[in-house]
Amino acid sequence: MSEESLALITGGAGFVGSNLAHRLLGAGRRVRILDNLSRPGVEQNLQWLRQAHGAQLDVVVADIRDAQAVQRAMVGVHQVFHFAAQVAVTTSLEDPQEDFAINAQGTLNVLEAARARPLPPAILLTSTNKVYGGLGDVALGLEGQRYLPVDEEVRRRGIGEARPLDFHSPYGCSKGTADQYVVDYARSYGLTTCVFRMSCIYGPRQFGTEDQGWVAHFLLRALRGESITLYGDGKQVRDVLFVDDLVDAFLLAEQNAARLSGRAFNIGGGPGSTISLLDLVDRIERLQGQRPALAFDDWRTGDQRYYVSDTRAFEQATGWRRRVEAEDGIARLYRWLAEREQAGAPRRVAVEAGAH
Repeated sequence: MSEESLALITGGAGFVGSNLAHRLLGAGRRVRILDNLSRPGVEQNLQWLRQAHGAQLDVVVADIRDAQAVQRAMVGVHQVFHFAAQVAVTTSLEDPQEDFAINAQGTLNVLEAARARPLPPAILLTSTNKVYGGLGDVALGLEGQRYLPVDEEVRRRGIGEARPLDFHSPYGCSKGTADQYVVDYARSYGLTTCVFRMSCIYGPRQFGTEDQGWVAHFLLRALRGESITLYGDGKQVRDVLFVDDLVDAFLLAEQNAARLSGRAFNIGGGPGSTISLLDLVDRIERLQGQRPALAFDDWRTGDQRYYVSDTRAFEQATGWRRRVEAEDGIARLYRWLAEREQAGAPRRVAVEAGAH
């Protein structure tokens, strides 16, 4: 494998990783995936990639907590896309030590393995909007079934990178630690690094749960005739981004890696692609012809009532633009999941790495 062509994707068997791998492999790139395959269902993604791309794909079954395994996987690599992570706030609250070991120590293992190479590869980390905390100081009003900022500028632009960091929940702390380490390794060691603080990513190959991947989770529950539990009142708002648009952003970040080094960018659908939980229920009703049954439960730790990404910094730096409208993207994911359900896809599915 030539160094110029080899990309390493940690957590590459998950939702985001498999979509990126497919794009890279389809362009003739060589891809190495490092994944511990601990999430049920990820083997299906690997099978899909192998069937489509064969020997171009190299798979290393290992854990990012294993520093030596990460060092071995780094050999010959030109670009690292670091997606492997513990991705659920609820899981972090149950086991904060494991959450830290995966997200913080695992990221440090990746950075150190890259730094040890004669020609260190560029590194792109997928972080999260949870590094900004609960945004409790952002005054909100209710309009219909959506929380929206009172401040017109925030409503028009979303949350920008100038927002102070405020790690909330063990997950927010561990991902925030990883986020800041990646930024600092550009400053302290001269590595080429970049961070994406991602909002809600959705699309094919996503099998969501209550804890993560909520768009797919809602769709799957509806397809199976099961009730959907809304934590809080369902009026919380997020910006959603279709995975194809995210992959475009990854490739632009790679192409501009030296110029973007040491920077963190908010990546999501932006103000033009927002949706509340109840809005999604309405869309499911239109897609399916019947409204799914709903249940309500208490608000969860770290759940922001409003988060929308201000993506102007990355747009201005690279020319990136979101292309897929939420209504079209949600319909595409619904059709993909419906086809799998009709084909008898396994019911036990993964919490996918990288989708926020």
